[in-house]
Amino acid sequence: MRTRRMHEVSGHATWVVVLETGDEAMACLKRFAIEEGLDSTSLTAIGAFERATLAYFDWERKEYLPIPVDEQVEVASLTGDIVLGPDGTPVVHVHAVLGRRDGSALAGHLDSGFVRPTLELVLTETPGALRKQMDEASGLPLIRP
Repeated sequence: MRTRRMHEVSGHATWVVVLETGDEAMACLKRFAIEEGLDSTSLTAIGAFERATLAYFDWERKEYLPIPVDEQVEVASLTGDIVLGPDGTPVVHVHAVLGRRDGSALAGHLDSGFVRPTLELVLTETPGALRKQMDEASGLPLIRP
């Protein structure tokens, strides 16, 4: 993982994070968020995965159901945020649209993604921490500004 702070003014910062072949995207982002103390950050990315696991939130069961992706895919769109969880530690929440060789796409919550050859992320940090709180209806920690 290679990182570079591109810009910072009055608590607004822009980072470029580039992951390389073999890096697991969610683990790298979590580690970066903890090291940099990120608490109110949005992110976008493009690149490719050699394999990944997406997830779909089943409302009735109140759990994420895994969607294994056991093939090389393009990361056509990846977007998310990093905010503080109920326990005060950074939580990385990412959704992805993954393109297959035939042009079809899969989408969902990103559980894991193993990079090949690259994943290029832009993170934008804003001043003022956001924090998630548990939502009774869904059973999920949700942002409560």
